[in-house]
Amino acid sequence: MAVVAQNSAGVRRYVEEAGLPFNILVDESREVTMRYGVWHRLGLDAWNIARPALFVIDKTGVIRDVFVGESQEEFPGPDEITRALDGL
Repeated sequence: MAVVAQNSAGVRRYVEEAGLPFNILVDESREVTMRYGVWHRLGLDAWNIARPALFVIDKTGVIRDVFVGESQEEFPGPDEITRALDGL
């Protein structure tokens, strides 16, 4: 599942166009991104938005791996994601 701190209309359009094979939680209030510590009010490249982040959470709810980008352009690569998931 992905969590996106944006408005639902834009996310819905993107999901339909991209045909994503997983669920998206729309966090318009920013509550989830604040609780996970990735929301920032003001940055050099954005405001009132979450930093790109990946949290790998196992079936028991334990966070097993974390990636948090420093800017809106920094994302974990496919190899990094695969390694994190292989660790489950």
